[in-house]
Order: sequence, then structure tokens, then C-alpha cells
Amino acid sequence: MTRQPPNEDGFTVQVHPWAEGTVLAPYGELDLETVADLEPALTPALAQPGSVIVVDCAGLEFCDSTGLNLLLRARARATADGSRIELACPRPMIRRMLELTGVTHAFPIRDTVPG
Repeated sequence: MTRQPPNEDGFTVQVHPWAEGTVLAPYGELDLETVADLEPALTPALAQPGSVIVVDCAGLEFCDSTGLNLLLRARARATADGSRIELACPRPMIRRMLELTGVTHAFPIRDTVPG
């Protein structure tokens, strides 16, 4: 497992492999100020065609439209490569954001984190 050092906003991402792909666990707020900190973790995970990338949302306190846009673009890239992105353990605020934006169908939701 690797963990990025926290940025000045306290945002960090843990990355660890699992049998079918990669688990990314962001901690803090995913917004305009921190979205660039998630991309370096997403890029190598997306480079593995045919894998499953699970974003463990348990530590994600907030996600704005910038963070959602990054996840939707990553989903499009993953789908084009035969991969998929799933969300695990989203907090009620994150679930509500998905509902309000009409993208609940875009990501399978897991109740547990693999591995």
C-alpha cells in the first residue's frame, strides 16, 4: 500500500492492489483545490486494461462537481479500456451528491472494500 503525503488541505490518497485491480482510498475533501492530487493515483490504475478500480469513499468528507467530473472522466476512460470504476462505502453526503447530479447509475456501489 502506498500513501501520498497530505497536501496543504489535508487531502491524501492510499493506493493498494487487490486481485482484480486497484483500491484508491481518498481522505479529506475532493474539490477544485485537491482534484489534482487524486489524478496521480488514478493514472496508473487506469493503465491496467480490464481491471476494477474501487474508490473507497469512507474517508471522503466532501466531493464537489470538480471531483465528480474527474471520476466521470476516469469512468469513461476505464470503460473504453474494458475496465470499470466502482465506489465503496460512500457516506450519505456523497450518495446524495450522486443522486442530485443524476449519476447514481454511473458507478456500481459496494458496501465493502475488497482486499
